[in-house]
Amino acid sequence: MTLYAAYGPNLDPVRMGARCPHSPLRGVGWLEGWRLTFGGEDLGWDGAMATVVQDPFEQVFVAVYDVTDEDVVALDQWESADTGLFRKLKVRVSLLDGEVVAWVYVLDAFEGGLPSAIHLGAIADAAEAADAPVDYVTALRARECRSTGL
Repeated sequence: MTLYAAYGPNLDPVRMGARCPHSPLRGVGWLEGWRLTFGGEDLGWDGAMATVVQDPFEQVFVAVYDVTDEDVVALDQWESADTGLFRKLKVRVSLLDGEVVAWVYVLDAFEGGLPSAIHLGAIADAAEAADAPVDYVTALRARECRSTGL
């Protein structure tokens, strides 16, 4: 098993349970020194895609999962890591019981652009489902986004 830190829609344990049924939630915590942002607007079907970038003054709420080898393959396909759209990066995550090393998916594109309202809403809903602090969820819901008219 290997540790994966989710910061987007995969924060939701129910969603991750469907995508990776053999990979339990280990805990939630913070990716310190990183910032949630969006990029690759021209690559996504519905606006810019979520990613993280280093920023010494920020932190990102994450859910950490113990992922089996079988589920890693499925997750890589789901997240388009097998196409090169996202790459894996190892990071330190602060959990309540200490630090762990986990991987995150990082978009291989320039930062910039707006996510769709649907995508941003899915991230905020997932953060809420993972018991993120209310101020974190509120800040997500207040972020600028674009409407796709759907």
